[in-house]
Amino acid sequence: MSGEFSLIDKYFAHKQQNRKDVILAQGDDCAIVAPAAGSHIAISTDTLVAGTHFLADANPAQIAHKALASNISDLVAMGASPAWVSMGISLPEIDTAWLERFSNAFFKLADYYGIQLIGGDTTKGPLTITLTVQGTLPEGKALTRMVRSQETGSMSPGNLVMPKQDLM
Repeated sequence: MSGEFSLIDKYFAHKQQNRKDVILAQGDDCAIVAPAAGSHIAISTDTLVAGTHFLADANPAQIAHKALASNISDLVAMGASPAWVSMGISLPEIDTAWLERFSNAFFKLADYYGIQLIGGDTTKGPLTITLTVQGTLPEGKALTRMVRSQETGSMSPGNLVMPKQDLM
């Protein structure tokens, strides 16, 4: 995508304060994080595709919120605290108004949860958003499906699972 770095700088190099556990964020070939001793890192990736997961003409703020909130819920379901996110976004064209609304909503939710955008990629193509979220949890404390099933004694596929935090 022509001007990839200027697009990233304008819309996604948000002026978030660096988390103390972020050693290197955006701007290099990869990010570096340092989780606290005794912590594990939980990782989840979801892709949203226009026409499949949302209407192509949907409100960009709602798309951003859906993309990040669905990833946050994966971490919370496992008992992890959200920490970092990487974003891959494919755009059919550069629409500055769309990008402004998308990035503002994305960072509003990210800031609410203390999640730092630490990297990603942009390219030209059909509208597709892929987020990889990472969070931390104490060693041995992951709430896996097996653990949740054993704790509740009745959990099975199709049950309603409620997040332990407000998703805003």
